[in-house]
Amino acid sequence: MKITVLGTGGGGRAHAAKLLELGHDVYVGTRDPEATLARTEPDMMGNPPYGRWLADHPGIQLRTFGEAAAAADSLVVGGIDGHNAVAALSSVADQLAGKTLVDYAVPYVYNPQVEHPWPTPWGIMPKLDPCDIDSLGERIQRALPRTKVVKSFVTQEQETVVNPAIVGGGDHTMFVAGDHDDAKRQVTELLKDYGWTDVLDLGPLVCARGMEMYAHMHSAIGFGLGQQFGGRFGIKVVR
Repeated sequence: MKITVLGTGGGGRAHAAKLLELGHDVYVGTRDPEATLARTEPDMMGNPPYGRWLADHPGIQLRTFGEAAAAADSLVVGGIDGHNAVAALSSVADQLAGKTLVDYAVPYVYNPQVEHPWPTPWGIMPKLDPCDIDSLGERIQRALPRTKVVKSFVTQEQETVVNPAIVGGGDHTMFVAGDHDDAKRQVTELLKDYGWTDVLDLGPLVCARGMEMYAHMHSAIGFGLGQQFGGRFGIKVVR
């Protein structure tokens, strides 16, 4: 199957590598492939230059956002940062039409000017915008009415999403939400291929609000565990 990953950060790399391992034809989208490959310094999260990573993963094809989105058979993984996601995805709306888009972005606003900041080991905690009365997932769906948006993957570090067994032997829960049952089934099948055995359908896409707001709790748990940057732990919904 031809599957596209939009974004070249650490999360996008985790998905692209896993999909390649699973035998899929993998396309990765970026704004400017030449500029992406020309970088020689680590990115803001410390990931090595993309060209070096790509050389270690032969078979993955780097394209523009539009070219990569068009190449997908029916499934696209959205790894574009939350601040830029709506604009970037809107620019390739035609190429995404009729396809399932898995959105795992968090709508972070970095370096917020707030009255009561939350200091963290790596600076002030970003604020969420939108929050409570809307979500990034819903905004993406409104911007892409011809695309089936599913919110998922967002309650875990992406290295855990693609390999749940690294935490508790895989005995934890992943969530999906969306307004299209067929798209949620498609994403659930992908999660099963990744190794997930407990996938909970939260219902319509409005539930993305809860998943996105969980991002702060995820950080707090990580801090409590002494994990300053991300965290290898899971959530288990005990029925």
